[in-house]
Amino acid sequence: MSHPKDKASFTGSPESAPLTRFDLGGQTALVTGAATGIGKAIAIRLASDGATVAVIDLNLPEAEQVAAALSNRSFAVEADVAQADSVRRCVDLVLARTGRIDVLVNNAGIAGRAGYIWEQTDEDWQRNIAINFTGVFNFCRAVVPHMRSRAYGRIVNIASIAGKEGNPRMIPYSATKAGVIGLTKALGKELATDGICVNAVSPAVVQTRILDQITPEQVAYMTDKIPMKRTGKPEEVAAVVHFLAGPECSFVTAQCYDVSGGRATY
Repeated sequence: MSHPKDKASFTGSPESAPLTRFDLGGQTALVTGAATGIGKAIAIRLASDGATVAVIDLNLPEAEQVAAALSNRSFAVEADVAQADSVRRCVDLVLARTGRIDVLVNNAGIAGRAGYIWEQTDEDWQRNIAINFTGVFNFCRAVVPHMRSRAYGRIVNIASIAGKEGNPRMIPYSATKAGVIGLTKALGKELATDGICVNAVSPAVVQTRILDQITPEQVAYMTDKIPMKRTGKPEEVAAVVHFLAGPECSFVTAQCYDVSGGRATY
């Protein structure tokens, strides 16, 4: 007699994995920092399952290239996440164009300059706060009233393992990503009865352009702490975001999901 488990066995190979998709047909997803790296991978993933993606980035030409390659009438919008007026204009434009925002992915961020705290300048500190932390606040504040009016929404904030464990010589980055996790948990609780789920994803080091901002020694320090002994891929982060951005994520909120190759232990 066969065991029910035999019908759903999974060897660990992607080719043999049971395929489960989370349909986003008819929905609008707004993804910040989507011209490159993790944001681009997220935009591709969400569009592949039916979403119209607003590709948000300060670099409009690259954002337009990404949007042009996507399906479902996706489009690019230029916005500076650190500027509240720019964020409000962006959200108004997306709503005018599609009439809805179902998904917000706050991905835009910088690593900043690697250095000990006594080497960090006021500008280093303020720039990290403005982009990594205030940018998340700005977009959440701008989008939440619309989501509440429809009693539906999914917000996914890209944090970092550095926000949990703290990376030496990356204090501004670590502190702002810890702030993103705290904001996520608080906002998830605020909106828990409004049909809006708010979650964070904390990647370990991922192979993107952001690594160009820090030294090879810093990259090696972070990679050596990963049990899988490799950097992550943007597509691996996008896969987790995909679930959190979909309607099936209906009883999951105020949580932080690690994409760390086993680095995080809590």
